[in-house]
Amino acid sequence: YETGTVVELAPRLIPGADVVVATLSPRGDTAGQLVDLYRELARLSAEAGARYLQVGGFSSLRPAPGAPRFAEGEIPEQFRDEALEGEATRVLLAEEAPEDLDWVFVSPAAGYGAWAAGERTNSFRVGDDVALVDEAGGSNISGADFAAAIVDEIDRPTRHRAHMSVAY
Repeated sequence: YETGTVVELAPRLIPGADVVVATLSPRGDTAGQLVDLYRELARLSAEAGARYLQVGGFSSLRPAPGAPRFAEGEIPEQFRDEALEGEATRVLLAEEAPEDLDWVFVSPAAGYGAWAAGERTNSFRVGDDVALVDEAGGSNISGADFAAAIVDEIDRPTRHRAHMSVAY
């Protein structure tokens, strides 16, 4: 077990890795720093030849094909900074990722998080950069099923240099 900051640990942990899954939150000590932290993780992943999956937020998705992303619209003040920082990390990958980096930006459903833990169903849908919703307009995923979708993408890659959404 190693302790230290992401910047301190990454150069020791990434070499030799097959896959790097980056799941930092834009809160607390990392608020305002995710773009720089993820830029470094992406660079180190590319140098190691590791596939790079970066977990983002629902606000980076679009409500419909070609529509502006939720982060480009009205966001409640209490979520604005986190949503904009999360979207900036998606833009970082889309526009600045090293050319040889095999990356995937993963967005959960709107109803995802510690406040909406849910139960594992082993059933979920995977899409692209458009939000997945059910017949009633809901968008949910449990932490266990979201994690299973990420592991599935690691074990059987289907997306490369792309955005991936996960929901029931």
